[in-house]
Amino acid sequence: MANSTHPTAPASSPPKIRVWDLPLRLFHWILVAGFVSAYLTAKYRLGDIHALIGYALCMLLAARIFWGFFGSRYSRFSSFIFSPAETWSYARSMFGKHPVKHYFGHNPAGALMVFTLLALLAAIFTTGLLTLAVIDFDGPLLGLEPYFSDAASYAVQDAHEWLVNGALALVVLHLTGVVGGSIQHGENLTLAMITGKKHQQPSA
Repeated sequence: MANSTHPTAPASSPPKIRVWDLPLRLFHWILVAGFVSAYLTAKYRLGDIHALIGYALCMLLAARIFWGFFGSRYSRFSSFIFSPAETWSYARSMFGKHPVKHYFGHNPAGALMVFTLLALLAAIFTTGLLTLAVIDFDGPLLGLEPYFSDAASYAVQDAHEWLVNGALALVVLHLTGVVGGSIQHGENLTLAMITGKKHQQPSA
């Protein structure tokens, strides 16, 4: 007699839903390429190219801020503003086997990283434009040069370099969080930033 038992069908994967829109993904990857290019052109003293990249990154940051208010749901800043208590609770849960809650968009730790990086980028670009003005006597802030002494000018240049080093440290922390979050939630967060799609989860 033929065996009428059918093999158990594998459970279907949760449906994928678009979370990160194209402008946000472009911002993310262009920023990565631009930051690396700016760092290398500064290291090898390619001043003119470094300045051009800096201008492009300033416009990129302005576009991201605009999109943070007028973009799609998960691109808007309002979608990932959390209370200090919720942020602290999530941060503590990250050291356990599973975070206390899954977030479809940015989680509280990721949101804190986004706001910190955006603020740090704004500071880097401001000190970069000031350095261009008071050290190289060029750029849109050149009119401020008479208000800076030599000591203040070099202090701005030093601050620019220290801020860049701070950003590098945050990037390492960000990558660590991406890897940890991918493992804890069982989702490839890097791939999601490429395709824009994530698996919908019951707690999303």
